[in-house]
Amino acid sequence: MPANQVLAHPDIADVTLTDVLFALSDPARLQIVRDLADGPLEMAQCGATNPALPKSTKSHLMKVLREAGVIRNEPRGRERLVSLRREELDATFPGLLDSILGSAR
Repeated sequence: MPANQVLAHPDIADVTLTDVLFALSDPARLQIVRDLADGPLEMAQCGATNPALPKSTKSHLMKVLREAGVIRNEPRGRERLVSLRREELDATFPGLLDSILGSAR
């Protein structure tokens, strides 16, 4: 995939609670979301807690989170900037992220 390719992100109105909960049910995906809770990161920095993670696995984890509506993955020059859709998710599912992230710490 070229670095500047724009990826599809679901409209927040199409994001379902079951998709979000499924995306957050995997420990590796949950760790990525925890990393993003402090602010956006470049794709290479996400999941840095496990540098042995194969690139294909990392891409799949990001795809599941993006398609569930949990993150945005957007081109930024030759890199990709990954961010948590915190405001949108908080407006749609009040307290969900606080509850999940709080219990995961």
